[in-house]
Amino acid sequence: MNLPNILTLSRFVLAAVMAFLLMERSLAGNTLAVIVFAAASLTDFYDGHLAKTRGLTSDFGKIMDPIADKALLLSAFGVLAHLGLVRWWMFLVIAVREIGVTISRLMACARGQVLPAERAGKVKTVSQMVAVSSILLYLVAGAAGGGWFYHVRGVWSDVNYGLMLAAVVLTVYSGIDYFRHKKI
Repeated sequence: MNLPNILTLSRFVLAAVMAFLLMERSLAGNTLAVIVFAAASLTDFYDGHLAKTRGLTSDFGKIMDPIADKALLLSAFGVLAHLGLVRWWMFLVIAVREIGVTISRLMACARGQVLPAERAGKVKTVSQMVAVSSILLYLVAGAAGGGWFYHVRGVWSDVNYGLMLAAVVLTVYSGIDYFRHKKI
């Protein structure tokens, strides 16, 4: 097991920790959840960077990296939907796409075909990470309180909704693109 694969697998653990911290519904829990999510997001960059620059790419990494991303993001979106910060329909659209693509990749893997993430999927993942990051920071700011937050709360909430809409659109687009180009 090489370092990029260990970083990939760490996202599964970090996803569970982040979800647990968010469910505490406290300033400390929210703040730690932001830190854990940021660390997990950085592992997504560094596992690929290390694998490519050090010649450590593997079929395991090509398969598990997108699955680890999905675990992290679906955990975040699921908890945020539960907390009322993400609309359920948005979570469901994202979840259906992610599960469908994952099943397709695993079926291809069973036939000896490894399907790594492509550009549209990577852009989609970044948009989802940006949306989650903004919503998590909103949670921290709300828990911290203060007069300044109450002045920007409405605008920030609208920005979060816009980021989620963009993430949903990119998620649907990348799913269509994936299935249109794959001969599965």
